[in-house]
Amino acid sequence: MVDEVTLTLIGTWILVLGTLFFMFWQTRQAHLLNSANAVLELRSQFESPDIRRARRELAQFFLRDTSDGMAPVELLTFYELLGIMVRRGLLDRQLVWNAFGSYVTITYYRMRHPADRLGRLRKDFGDPLAFSQFEWLAGEVLRIDAKRLGPGQHELINPADEAQAIFAVEAQIRAE
Repeated sequence: MVDEVTLTLIGTWILVLGTLFFMFWQTRQAHLLNSANAVLELRSQFESPDIRRARRELAQFFLRDTSDGMAPVELLTFYELLGIMVRRGLLDRQLVWNAFGSYVTITYYRMRHPADRLGRLRKDFGDPLAFSQFEWLAGEVLRIDAKRLGPGQHELINPADEAQAIFAVEAQIRAE
């Protein structure tokens, strides 16, 4: 028969473990809520006049389809910030994927195709790590895409066509 001291000890450990689990769950929920609020704020900034202008300029640059000239970097800097915040765990990957995924992947695709504009920016800046967090974020978004779409489905999406369609709309965006 189990004595009273043993029962008290077992009960105490169950209470401690339950409390720790609840604290972990509560902390996780608070992190997700903070991440969601931050993504909503970043999404608002993405619709601000300055970023809308930057989106239009970058889209027009890509639609000119020239490898001449330097790509505008304001929007790339925004994506770089997103990348580092996701990588450091400050923003939830799924939330960022949902809010910015298509924009990140088409911009990255066009920075690499048909010319390596990203490589050229790095060379022009003299910084081989320039926009490396943006590049990392694009890879994460593509991994989420592949996982969500399932095996063999991701290859059905033509990134050149998707980029062309979205940038055609973005090139007409008003900054107001």
